[in-house]
Amino acid sequence: MSIWAILISLLLLMFLAYRGISVLILAPVLAALAVLLSGDIHLMLPIYTETFMGALGGYLINYFPIFLLGAIFGQLIADSGAASSIAHWFTKVLGPKHAILTVVLACSVLTYGGVSLFVVAFAIYPIAKVMFYQAGIPKRLIPATIALGAFTFTMTALPGTPAIQNAIPIPFYSTNVFAAPGLGIIASLIMLSTGLLWLTSRVRIAHANGEAYGEHDDGVEHETISGENQMPILLAFSPLILVIALNALFTYGIFPNMDFTGIHAEFSALDPSKKTGLWAIIVSLVIACIWLIAIAWPRWQHLQQTINKGTLGSMLPAFNTASEVGYGAVIASLAGFAILKELVLNVSPNNPLISEAIAMTTLAGITGSSSGGLSIALQTLGADYLRIALENNINPELLHRVAVIAAGGFDTLPHCGAIITLLSICGMNHRQSYLNIAAVTIIGPMIALAAVITLGTIFGSF
Repeated sequence: MSIWAILISLLLLMFLAYRGISVLILAPVLAALAVLLSGDIHLMLPIYTETFMGALGGYLINYFPIFLLGAIFGQLIADSGAASSIAHWFTKVLGPKHAILTVVLACSVLTYGGVSLFVVAFAIYPIAKVMFYQAGIPKRLIPATIALGAFTFTMTALPGTPAIQNAIPIPFYSTNVFAAPGLGIIASLIMLSTGLLWLTSRVRIAHANGEAYGEHDDGVEHETISGENQMPILLAFSPLILVIALNALFTYGIFPNMDFTGIHAEFSALDPSKKTGLWAIIVSLVIACIWLIAIAWPRWQHLQQTINKGTLGSMLPAFNTASEVGYGAVIASLAGFAILKELVLNVSPNNPLISEAIAMTTLAGITGSSSGGLSIALQTLGADYLRIALENNINPELLHRVAVIAAGGFDTLPHCGAIITLLSICGMNHRQSYLNIAAVTIIGPMIALAAVITLGTIFGSF
């Protein structure tokens, strides 16, 4: 009965999340339902206070600084004018005829530099709709175009990306955000090329059918893309470059050569190898935020409001994901999970990459969140995957990259909160735009995942 309790709870989580109910409510309620159906009603309160809240708190201890700093940095990028400057520069260089490529590149540069997916969508959409209107491209393709640039390779595959998804495996595998860089670049190229091929083919079909931008009450016919009062492009790019460069410097240059003896004296249980990857991201984002404030100082009329908005914007994503981790911890404590765990681990007993990929992408699909699914899977199975990998001489860096790419597969099913928000920003609905979103955020990443697993199995991590 415990297995059925888990399955019923998971299906309800997926269904109710799709209906728009907050995960902050769903996670503890459906965790309690799973406990109740398993016959452990007498353990419900201690499981909530000790297991659920313990896992939730542990997740926030590790990752909340990244959520917080990332959100503030993204808001600074948007309000300083750097985001619009970058988008305008791509528009000027490539022109409206290459509207799809322009939007994809602008989104990818911003997200790879550490800007929140949601901030990118808000910043790029007003420019994208003007470009699509001028080029006669159907507006229904805008959400998929933004998703390709912001929700795929820059989130899960490009080495060094400061996205939270790329940071989550670090404490479990003692890796860093540059794990398996060669495979990450190959996966990125696959995602980018398959996505662009799909979108450009849709444009050709639309034009052949006489379809243009379409009739939409968004006032686009009266709008233009203005380059006035923009931040100089080199300054606009500098904070993004700084994040990646400092991250690499601390990851490969400073922290590996530091003597942590003094730290051990104060924190005897701390393993620096499991933390330096997170520390590198934190330091990089702090310095980049300070730099961004400095270079845009004359523009800051409402700096306090910008910082406050970024701070508040970090809360909901952080607590949503932490609640999903708490839910996963409760599910993992139930008797039926041991059976499901063995089934997953035995999918490919000598190659944890396949089993890991299935677990990550399945849980990401169920929760509608790449970070949520990744966190749940690693909390419950990460130690097992690492053990099997070491027994079979598989580099933990390969585990890291496969886990993150896999989490970016089925995370964009229709109930995904990020997809619902993106459609809302663009004034579209699922019927109009979801098929194309799925094509670029699911099919491409799954092809890339298969390629990484194949290459990693044959050649190892590189």
